Amino acid sequence: MTDAAALPGQPRGGALSGPATDRAVNVLAPNPSAMTLDGTNTWILSEPDSALAVVVDPGPLDEGHLRHVVATAEKLGKRIALTLLTHGHPDHAEGAGRFAELTGTPVRALDPALRLGDEGLAAGQVVAVGGLELRVVPTPGHTSDSLCFHVPADRAVLTGDTILGRGTTMVAHPDGRLGDYLDSLRRLRSLTVDDGVHTVLPGHGPVLQDAQGAVEFYLAHRASRLAQVETAVESGHLTSSEVVSHVYADVDRSLWPAAELSVRAQLEYLKEHGLI
Repeated sequence: MTDAAALPGQPRGGALSGPATDRAVNVLAPNPSAMTLDGTNTWILSEPDSALAVVVDPGPLDEGHLRHVVATAEKLGKRIALTLLTHGHPDHAEGAGRFAELTGTPVRALDPALRLGDEGLAAGQVVAVGGLELRVVPTPGHTSDSLCFHVPADRAVLTGDTILGRGTTMVAHPDGRLGDYLDSLRRLRSLTVDDGVHTVLPGHGPVLQDAQGAVEFYLAHRASRLAQVETAVESGHLTSSEVVSHVYADVDRSLWPAAELSVRAQLEYLKEHGLI
């Protein structure tokens, strides 16, 4: 049995739902699967002495979950004033419209198709609600519209699916691009080095207490997989499905369709850089 403290990013043990930092509370959605791990993490963010809160990623269209998020905020003495999305995948964003009805909040996202209201989100923007400040960090790669949210006061970053609390994420080809994803990981690494970020609040899985360790692990993992894919192609495995069966032989077969999307992104990256 592996000690959790030795795993990349030092995942925090215990219950996933509940307080994670001074300003962040997680409400776990009841949608566990091989792709979503324990379920989607819906984050309630607020200053400790403020009556206003922000919700990031309401999650799937599950009435019970959405109402539970509202009830959790109310128990904390908070009124939800704004909804934000890290990206548009249904397990994060499908419930946003109904959540907006329940809370009367606008929904802000990078993708205009996901917004409810006049305002979107842009790189470097500071979102301020009730004294809480969130800085928008563009992190395309998993999807083209992926964002992270830096919470300077907690030295934390909400990563959506860019970094997970357990395992690694996929680059969802063709919308996601590996070159963009690697740049995004380096951008997150700079937050850990230059801005003192040490806590990852992921879209799935437990909180990570060593943000820099998690980012370095992801970068090393991607470099290793790229090398494996390049070697597989040189050995005659030319299609994405052939590469998956060769490189991802140790991965649960139920995850192979997702792995194939990542392999397609890796093959595209290697071709773009003249490596295959």
